[in-house]
Amino acid sequence: MQPMRKRYDQYCPVAHALDIVGDRWALLVVRELMQGPRRYTDLAEGLSGIGTNILAARLRDLEAAGIVTRKTLPPPAASRVYDLTDYGRELKPVMRELALWGARSLGPPTPEDELFPGWLLNPVEMILAPLAPTGRFEFRVGDEVVSLVDGVAHSGPADDPDVVIEGDAAGLYYLFIERRLDGVSVEGDRPLLESLLDAAPEPIIA
Repeated sequence: MQPMRKRYDQYCPVAHALDIVGDRWALLVVRELMQGPRRYTDLAEGLSGIGTNILAARLRDLEAAGIVTRKTLPPPAASRVYDLTDYGRELKPVMRELALWGARSLGPPTPEDELFPGWLLNPVEMILAPLAPTGRFEFRVGDEVVSLVDGVAHSGPADDPDVVIEGDAAGLYYLFIERRLDGVSVEGDRPLLESLLDAAPEPIIA
């Protein structure tokens, strides 16, 4: 049995927003669904450490709030998935500002930090994509490959990329946060990469 949710009981838009998405794991569920519809098992795999009862409760609360919906994908998949509603997708700029704010004090990843599968898509989409210039960028970190094509980020390689950036997770951190190129290798149109970095907001390190 789930305990009753605590509410702030304040007539305030910030308090109301936190009533909806302020519970632990709620925004991380939204983060996962920003990448598209997910099955319950996909969400459980992407949210390492979440209990199945907590995940079920968060999905139920987000669905009741009109942020998440359930649907069945067309054949041949025919899977039951969770997806964001239009109202839920409006959280994207909020998530982006949280990502930029959090990056100020996050620091680079250490060998002990666990990077979940698909992690690279989030910083590319949140930090670089919104103001990206026209062009085809490909980012590689080990098995992780993410493309940014004309401002749209997606998993996988780009067709005929203008520039390819490769490095380890720490090198990509310093590229995104401090605009440093010494931790990555760059093949292709280096000035185009520099224009991408110039256009992206630069978090001020706390």
